[in-house]
Amino acid sequence: MRTRVLSRRRRGPLCRRSDVVEAWTAVAVAVLLCLTVPSAGVLTTRWAYEDARAAADQQRAERHRVRAEVLERPSRARPPSEAESGSERRRASRAAVRWADPDEGTRTALVRVPAHARPGDPVHVWLDSRGREVLPPVDDASVWQYGVGMGTLAGGSTAAVLLLAHRAVRRVALRRRLGEWERDWARTGPLWTHRGV
Repeated sequence: MRTRVLSRRRRGPLCRRSDVVEAWTAVAVAVLLCLTVPSAGVLTTRWAYEDARAAADQQRAERHRVRAEVLERPSRARPPSEAESGSERRRASRAAVRWADPDEGTRTALVRVPAHARPGDPVHVWLDSRGREVLPPVDDASVWQYGVGMGTLAGGSTAAVLLLAHRAVRRVALRRRLGEWERDWARTGPLWTHRGV
């Protein structure tokens, strides 16, 4: 049906080849949008999820959590000001803590603890295989967020590229159409306006 419509349009006296190219380009872009955008999004989501999942599993294998005891009040780089909000006052500070290591006995380190911690309070600290403080491993929700975010970005980028390509084709078709109309008017115009006689 669409082919008949396009072929009929081509026969019209005002329809140019650029009109047909533009119409078929719109059809091709619509089909590609329906096929490639979801595919790119799903495939990228799956790849990003698997990659982030492997990194999270590696972090879980290399890091472990210990329960430690705060030895001193947390130190702050500067005294709290009255303008600071409650959440800013509660942010983590550094303090010495002690924990029992099955291999090396009692160990101490300077780590991040809540700013309101007092000596004797229990805190949980994440350590790597060398006993250095590290961030906790990435949780499952963050892995999913990363995968979905990357998939959304890939789908959106694919759609943007297709739409920009369509826009470029339309611009070229418009320029060509205007050029064809100008040439035709240069031939036909003098007959209508009697300028050439």
